[in-house]
Amino acid sequence: MSDHGETLPRPQHRISPPPATDPAAAYDQLREQAAACPLRAVDGSLMWIAGRHEGVRTVLSDARFANNPATVPHGKAPALQVDAMRKLGLAEDLIPYLADTILDADGSEHTRLRRLVTPAFSVRRVTALRPRIEQLTDDLLDALPSHATGGAADLLEHFAYPLPINVIGELVGVPTADLPAWLRWTHDLSFDQQALGKTLGPLVDYTHHLVRRRRVDPGDDVISELIRIRDTDGDRLSDRELVTMTLSLVIAGHDTTANFIANSVWALLSHPDQLDLLRSNPALMPQAVQELLRWCGPVLVSRMRYATGDIDVGWAQFQAGDAITAALSGANHDPRTFPDPQKLDINRPTTGRAETHVSFGAGPHYCLGAALARQEAETALSRLLARFPGLTLTGQELQWHPVSGMRKLVRLPVRW
Repeated sequence: MSDHGETLPRPQHRISPPPATDPAAAYDQLREQAAACPLRAVDGSLMWIAGRHEGVRTVLSDARFANNPATVPHGKAPALQVDAMRKLGLAEDLIPYLADTILDADGSEHTRLRRLVTPAFSVRRVTALRPRIEQLTDDLLDALPSHATGGAADLLEHFAYPLPINVIGELVGVPTADLPAWLRWTHDLSFDQQALGKTLGPLVDYTHHLVRRRRVDPGDDVISELIRIRDTDGDRLSDRELVTMTLSLVIAGHDTTANFIANSVWALLSHPDQLDLLRSNPALMPQAVQELLRWCGPVLVSRMRYATGDIDVGWAQFQAGDAITAALSGANHDPRTFPDPQKLDINRPTTGRAETHVSFGAGPHYCLGAALARQEAETALSRLLARFPGLTLTGQELQWHPVSGMRKLVRLPVRW
């Protein structure tokens, strides 16, 4: 039954998931079919996708849609993420490190965990990081010519990825010497799910070891601060929560930012009119980054949400336990909100709201590192374009990783 007492109608058919070849276009098609489309998950179970701007904001902001299926009363929600990990052979003791994180928490538990790390990503702390981000950016740009072969270099490998992993690594407390290993581990987690256990096990072990090191030799970093909080109030954070938080922050804090920087460079070089406009007026960079987040943000869909009861939101009806995902890409290209949405326009008028796009999500789970990601992107793009005024794509055909829910380039070869 719905909130109004009537029986909810169920779909008569299911739609296959969007193809990896052009997922953004597929999400656009789904958005125009219905406010909420039923899809067949990989295991054949029913799930829903909301792709219109209004619906996406509702799913992400309404507390009746939970992140953790265990929040749904009477066990009505399928544990899709955990089930998928078990099918991949991941050991039971490792599953919580990916499936029981701050991203999976609801209500007071989510508030508790988020409050612990929010100070590390405050506007004041992020602003204070700017000189260090600028230095790291300049160092990578200085070294870029040394990576060139035949006058071209892969900007993804030698610039877009190293910058955010160094920034978040320093912020969280990962030694610089260990960051290349982190890159390998997180790459394997993204692209080799069959070897998930072989990758996650060593990463978890390393992080436990890192926490022990920081307990003996604390520094001015997030891990040390979380240890201090735990040691002064043992009820606040368990050992597993401490390790899981560290994993979540480092993984989430570099992969999406790296791919956003690469996607943005590709977008600007593919739209010379916008690139010229930005070069002629560098003060547009913050506005340009917001438009690039809307136009080519790398995260296409949200994590799964679950209806905690029978819900009527006006534009759709859901039954308790229904699994719903929000198509961020569909919402960001919704013509109901963005006129001429397929056009990249760094001068796009705003509605007075600081951020209309949903690339960082919305509601309680709005991206914790949004301010840091924006600052990294602004710094990276500004200094890259200033250093290499002749920067161009090489003309090689670009390939995209067939990763579900993400828009990631395999390589970004450029000349200057």
